[in-house]
Amino acid sequence: MFTRHTIFQNSLMTALLDGIYDGEMTISELLGKGNFGLGTFDGLDGEMIILDGTCYQLRGDGSAQIADLDQRTPYAVATNFVPRITADAPAGLRRDQLSAFIDKLEPSANYMYAVRILGTFKEVTTRTVVKQEKPYPPMSEAVGGDKELHFKDVEGVIGGFRTPVYEKGISVPGCHVHFIDAARTSGGHVLDYVVDKATVELCPASDLELRLPLTQEFSRANLSPEDLDSQLHTTEVKTKGDH
Repeated sequence: MFTRHTIFQNSLMTALLDGIYDGEMTISELLGKGNFGLGTFDGLDGEMIILDGTCYQLRGDGSAQIADLDQRTPYAVATNFVPRITADAPAGLRRDQLSAFIDKLEPSANYMYAVRILGTFKEVTTRTVVKQEKPYPPMSEAVGGDKELHFKDVEGVIGGFRTPVYEKGISVPGCHVHFIDAARTSGGHVLDYVVDKATVELCPASDLELRLPLTQEFSRANLSPEDLDSQLHTTEVKTKGDH
């Protein structure tokens, strides 16, 4: 069906939900694992998107800048992107509709996929986490004050990963994506969008390389909360639509 391909992940989504925000891995180390990806930074200091081997930090005010190689990340996912499946996205589709379109492109729902959507969008709605101070609150509380940003008629890239439900807790099940504009000056965690003229590229993956933090905080974290679904919805979706 396709060749073996590895997605690398640093830490667990449930660790991030539990407030494990101190980064143990540098951006330099992370870029050694892939030229494409997403995540966050030390203390939840903004969203991350990696494109063509460059790591961008998307701040709470919507601005974007190239991250320093010695910055650290508490949670990130990366791979070397190879666009093995490509299709034009039908104009006018919202996020949930395009997700259904992407589902039909996938040879199987049982694998992981890196997803890259390049082109123009009639609108994109994002939000971005802001840096937290110790003692760190759970992520469901940390994102409570996030402001939504609304982009209109914008060119850029939506990138991230489509993850099977069986990985819930390890990653974000469904489609977890971030956005950055073509000028690489603004972006954030995607809540919704409407396609204008864009291309969908999928990179299927068969292998997951998982790196767990060697910290006391991680060893004591609650990684199987009873309200996991609710926490994921609060922190990652926060809007109507597929995730």
